[in-house]
Amino acid sequence: MKKYLKIQFAIALLVIYSLQSCTKGFEELNRDPTKPTAVTPALLITGIEKTASDIMYHQFVNINIGNLYAQYYSQTQNESQSQYQLDEGGNNLLWTLYSTSLSNIQELERINQLNAEPGAKNQNAIASVLSAWIYEVLTDTYGNVPFSEALKGDELILTSKYDDSKSIYDGLITMLDEQIAALNAGEPTFSNGELIYNGAPDKWKKLANSLKLRIGCRMLNADPAKAQTIIEQAASAGVFTSINDEAKFTYLKDVPDQFPYNDQSGGGVSNQYFVSATLVDFLKETNDPRLTKYARVAPTPNDIVGKPYGLGDFTGGIDRFSLPSSQVYSPVFPGYIMSYVEVQFALAEAAARGFSVGGDAATFYENGVRASMKFWGVSDTDADAFLLANPYDQANWKNIIGSQKWVALYNQGLQGWFERTRLDFKKPNGDDFFVIPATILDNTVTSVPFRVSYPLAESSNNRDNYNEAKQAMGGDTKGTKLWWQP
Repeated sequence: MKKYLKIQFAIALLVIYSLQSCTKGFEELNRDPTKPTAVTPALLITGIEKTASDIMYHQFVNINIGNLYAQYYSQTQNESQSQYQLDEGGNNLLWTLYSTSLSNIQELERINQLNAEPGAKNQNAIASVLSAWIYEVLTDTYGNVPFSEALKGDELILTSKYDDSKSIYDGLITMLDEQIAALNAGEPTFSNGELIYNGAPDKWKKLANSLKLRIGCRMLNADPAKAQTIIEQAASAGVFTSINDEAKFTYLKDVPDQFPYNDQSGGGVSNQYFVSATLVDFLKETNDPRLTKYARVAPTPNDIVGKPYGLGDFTGGIDRFSLPSSQVYSPVFPGYIMSYVEVQFALAEAAARGFSVGGDAATFYENGVRASMKFWGVSDTDADAFLLANPYDQANWKNIIGSQKWVALYNQGLQGWFERTRLDFKKPNGDDFFVIPATILDNTVTSVPFRVSYPLAESSNNRDNYNEAKQAMGGDTKGTKLWWQP
């Protein structure tokens, strides 16, 4: 019954998000397609950005899938999801990116084609960069997903074919290259409504190149030569160079514009999760000043104590372990598309591999650590001391960069999980980093989910294409590896 209610809640959220992103949806049904529409690109882009961020950072998605699979969190009492029993509420909600943000991107482009207003070229390019980000998250979560046919008509949203994930990566690079070429600071753009960069084409170019950098890094194990070309091209063309460049949806302190889960929402989200011992123990081992920024002091021991991941039945009382910090649950926590911190660690890895990316691995590594600490409110003095005690080591680059990138992506659950499965890093001393849950409720998984199984409705609503994708991938299980995973 509880799972059923979650699914129903996700469906209700879809209705709410659809209303937020297109407030005149019912009027659209009776619109004369030969006349200018009342729904403008400026109105649509606001809804596209907010809906996508709200979904990606919803509790069901960012925590129950992302933060738990990345092993940032453990659950307080019911450990089923950190023992890999999938929350179908989060699964369905993530899939609604097709019928919300992606569908509205298609509508934005249709309106611009119909009306041919000044700024349409930049507006469409910005929307397409957003769609590339969304598709990247979807294919990294599921593997093969609808892509080439996903936005070719309302009837195909439910019945489109699934494209091979590797071909989707190729399509995303092509898409981003096209938008980089199309974006032009000398032409009109969004005068309002676009909330991430206020329509600035040059900023969107940097995001497009930074997304190419992410995609290139993700495919390094599967196609290193092609990945190197993509990474070097992106770095040369211009990725984020400061925190002022990063792409994020800025939330406000008041309802309904708050970060999707927060201490002020009244939902008791912060009482459902502890910080994992995996994270807490590593931060203590490395004397990391972000520890007090990531977690609260547990009342009983009067210390920050992480809960062992996937512990199982828990009867020791909620006061024994540490809850995530109030900063994590701030109503104004940003909804990141991509951060400067992530870019710096990606460049550090590329430089460590010998790629030409305009700098050395040690500098990029230090930039990433410092930027992360600044975001969380750590002083420069404490950051200096941490870097002195935890310096970059080229001979051990994978474990050092991997572990610090994972720490820095805290509360960006999906990206933290993707990086965990991609790099397969250990602690800098060579010890295993992650633990296997005490009990695994899904027998297709032996260590960590490599993907999320498709929403249950796909096997009936889109049966033929679902079965084809399932066969092509070698099974629709969480234990099925994606093409880019080692």
